Formats: sequence, C-alpha cells, structure tokens
Amino acid sequence: MLKTNKRPVLAVDLGGTKIIAAVVSPDGKIVSRKYCLTLADNGLKAVIERLLVVANDAVVQSKIDIVGLAGVGIAAAGIINAKRGVITYSPNLPGWRNVALRDIVSEKLGLDTYLINDASAAALGEHRFGAGKGMDNLIYLTVSTGIGGGIIIDGKLYSGSDGCAGEIGHMTVDVNGPRCSCGNSGCLEVLASGTAVAREAVIRLNQGETSSIIELAEGKIENVTAETVALAARQGDKLACDIVAGAANYLGIGFANLVNVFNPDLIVVGGGMSKMGNMLLSPARKVVKQRAFKLPAGTVRIVRAGLGSNAGIVGVAAYVFDQRRA
Repeated sequence: MLKTNKRPVLAVDLGGTKIIAAVVSPDGKIVSRKYCLTLADNGLKAVIERLLVVANDAVVQSKIDIVGLAGVGIAAAGIINAKRGVITYSPNLPGWRNVALRDIVSEKLGLDTYLINDASAAALGEHRFGAGKGMDNLIYLTVSTGIGGGIIIDGKLYSGSDGCAGEIGHMTVDVNGPRCSCGNSGCLEVLASGTAVAREAVIRLNQGETSSIIELAEGKIENVTAETVALAARQGDKLACDIVAGAANYLGIGFANLVNVFNPDLIVVGGGMSKMGNMLLSPARKVVKQRAFKLPAGTVRIVRAGLGSNAGIVGVAAYVFDQRRA
C-alpha cells in the first residue's frame, strides 16, 4: 500500500443541484469523476444515500481499492462547523440543520472524513492548482445563484474560530437594500448575484421598460435568468447593460471592502456570473480603484477563476491532504 502522503483522496462536492465525487491524487489530478442529481427535495436520508452511491461509483471507476485511499473530503454549501464535521445550516439543502455528515460518511465508508464549506474548498483549489497558484494571500468568490467565498492568508486557508469564515456574500453593502434570504438586508448576495440580476430584470420589465431580454427569454418573464441578461447586454441592450453595471458596482464595493481588510495579492472570481468576464469585472475593478486605499488597490489583481467546476473537488482533496500531514 502507498504511504498516506502518496495515496489519493475521495473528494465529494455536495451541492443543491448535483453531487460530484472524484478520486484525486496529491498533485491535483482527477483520477475518476462521477456525478448525480442531488434531488434535495427527497429529504436528508435520500441525499446521503445518493452521495454514498456516487462516491462508491467514483472509487470503482478509479480501480483503486477503497482501503487504498487516504481519506474522504466533503465540500458543502452553508454554515459548516468544520471542527465538529457538522452542517449547521445549508440554504441549498432543505431541512439540513445540525447534520453530522462527517461522522455519518466516515462510519459508512470506514475512512477518516473531513468536511468544509464549498467556497472555502474552491479557494484552496484555486490557490494550489488554479488562478491563484503561487500567491500567498488571496480571496476567492463564487458569484452565481448566491455568493460564497474563501480566504487564503499566508498560503493557508483561513477558517475562523468555528470553521465557517468566508461568508463574503453576506457582508452588508447597502443598509437600505432588499431583504436577503439570510434575514439581513442589503447583503452583497442579494445585490450582485445571478439571482439578483434576474430579479432586477423581472422587476423592471414588469414596470414596462423595454428590452430584448424578454425576446431572448422566448417571451416568458419566468424564463428570465442572469444568463439571459448577460446575453442581452453583450448585444448592447440598454436595460441589460444597466442591470449588469449595477451588479458590478455592488461587486466592486464588496471587493473594495475585502481589499482594505485583507490587502490580498489576488481576488479570484468564479461561478456562473464570472462568465460575463470583463463586462462585469472591469467596472468592478474601477470601483476598487475609487473606494479602496491606494496602496492595496494598486497591489491587488482581480481575475477569473481557472478551474471551473473542479475547483471545489481538487480543493477539498487538498484540504484532506493538509489535515493528514498536520
């Protein structure tokens, strides 16, 4: 059997829509990869069963005996108590409160298991193998349906006292802003996420503003998404461009706060909204120049993520390797 520091890890990314499982080597190579739909509405027990099935499928595909693995890492959205291995709350998994997922999976698979937030895992992945490779201090944001984040300080993942640091999407950027799903008002997530962009488009279309957005949505307001708005903006649609500019402004305010607090080398932006590229990031960069202190604003670079949907998988694997060496 290989030494622990040479053995691969079983990595699982548990999302509200799908579960990805992969066997990952210490150098970040994905040996095998499987996924299935989460079907979160079927309940906690059914989701865990599906997780175990897809994890086993990934191990079988790798042709590595499960006892030859160094451990299991699970990345999940929500408020995670990493020390206890408990999902205290996950907005993407209805009914998941205080679920001791680490211990459940460890008992079922017979392997040491570790649990962290999915955005923290992605931050670690981008730091080790992606856009942030070689950078000591970086902030990662995933900007999609919601906004999550992860923080790397002096080359190490910063997890906070309880293991749940990095909830960047829930910093307040407008005290008079709309109500967020977390219960607060004016969070970055409720103003700059994909959900926020789609919501703003629907509101303004319902108020009678004209736009090609509705045509791209096949004439159905319920079909309007952030992707629809982005496509319309690329085609020069005035309303769509205005909505994207508004989200970029709030994103820039969030970035400026992060720059002033952490003085990072790099801010890495992933998630579906990052596909807008410079249409979103260029105006956000300008806001940072305007709002952040000159010295750290001149140091930081704001770039798109490099690993796509694999960031969380390789990141949680890296987290396991780190824990095994500690």
